[in-house]
Amino acid sequence: MIQRNDTSRQWLGRSQLRFAVASTLATCLLLGAAVLLVDSRKSSSAGAIDHPGNPLSDAATEAHVVESARGLVAVAGLRPIAAGYLLMSCKNREDPPYQGAIYLTFILPVDAHADTYFRAVAGTLVQHGWTEGRPPAEHVFGRTLTRDDTTAVLYRHRDDPTMGVLRLYGPCRNTTDHRRDPMGWTDISDQFGPLR
Repeated sequence: MIQRNDTSRQWLGRSQLRFAVASTLATCLLLGAAVLLVDSRKSSSAGAIDHPGNPLSDAATEAHVVESARGLVAVAGLRPIAAGYLLMSCKNREDPPYQGAIYLTFILPVDAHADTYFRAVAGTLVQHGWTEGRPPAEHVFGRTLTRDDTTAVLYRHRDDPTMGVLRLYGPCRNTTDHRRDPMGWTDISDQFGPLR
C-alpha cells in the first residue's frame, strides 16, 4: 500500500485550483474580447450609414441617378413617358444621409408579355455590366438590377398594363442636411429627350 503525505495532496489541490482559476480568467478575457469585436463591427456598419465615405453634393447626387437612368433607358430601349426625381433619406423619412431616386414610366411594346419582356430587358442590362438581384416581391415578373452603387427596379405598371415603371436609387452618400427642406418629386422628364 502506498501512502501519500499531506503536502502532495495540498500541492495537487493548489495546482488544480490554479489551473481552474487561470482557465476561468482566460475564458472571461476571450468572451470580453468577442463582445467588443462584435460591438465594434455593429457600430462601424452603422457609422457607414451616418458618415459615408466620399459624400456627394446635391447636384452630384442628382447627376449620378439621372446619368444611370439615361444609360439604362438607352441600353434597354425604353420609351419614357414621364420621369420624376426625389432626394430621399436612407435612414428614415427626413434624416441624412440621402440618396437620389428616380421614378420613370415608359411604354411597353405592343403585345409584350411581362414575363418575357422584363426577362429580356434584364438580360440586355446584364450584358452591359448590371447584376441581376432578387425580383421585387410586390411586382410579378419585375426585375431588380444593380451597378455602381445604383439599384434599378423594373416592372409592369399596376394600373396600366401598357406601361412599365423604372425605379432607380443611387448611393446613400449625400450628407447635406435637408430636414427643413420641402421634399417632393421634381419633374425631370425633359432630361430623357423627346418623350414618346
